[in-house]
Amino acid sequence: MSAGTPTPAASSSPVRLGLFGGTFDPPHVGHLVTAVNVLHALGLDQVILMVNNVAWQKEGARQITPAQDRLAMVVAAVEDVPGLVAGRTEIDHGGNSYTADTLQALRADYPGAEFFTIVGDDAAAGLHSWTRSDEVVASSHLVVIDRPGDPVDLPNDIDWIRVEVPRLEVSSTDLRRRFSDGRPLDYLVTEPVLDVIKQRGLYPGADE
Repeated sequence: MSAGTPTPAASSSPVRLGLFGGTFDPPHVGHLVTAVNVLHALGLDQVILMVNNVAWQKEGARQITPAQDRLAMVVAAVEDVPGLVAGRTEIDHGGNSYTADTLQALRADYPGAEFFTIVGDDAAAGLHSWTRSDEVVASSHLVVIDRPGDPVDLPNDIDWIRVEVPRLEVSSTDLRRRFSDGRPLDYLVTEPVLDVIKQRGLYPGADE
């Protein structure tokens, strides 16, 4: 599927949409495994891999790949995966990316839809530090990704939905370093994503 607003499933009931936001720099198999498992576990119609416009939490720490390049990689990653779509709402909105704003925009596009905001356990533990976290809680179900091992302590005033996914020790930071030093990326990044990276000349000095 192409990037942009997802197409609702043909149903008389409100669609069930998962929102899985991230920098996706680059998107890897861990992102796909997470999205596919949540889609299946919760019976969602679609999971939107929403590409951050400005990853303001990471600004200054390293150079972030331009949003349009990251979007192109996500489009390539999900193109042949049923139920997964790339999202560009935050890019079109411009400026810093906040989940509350994204949910508000999606609610306008999909009145009556049921939203599920998908977050990792570390992000979930710090949810109350998010900008307008109360709006996120009020307008969506909070889904936390559980991986085998020690569970994280979560705010107990939120009705969390836990979905267990396989523990894959894959990180975008490590992948950027692999691009830099020539180590293999087989089975860590899909071939369509690798094609985009090569075509656009991304990650030439990925060890910063």
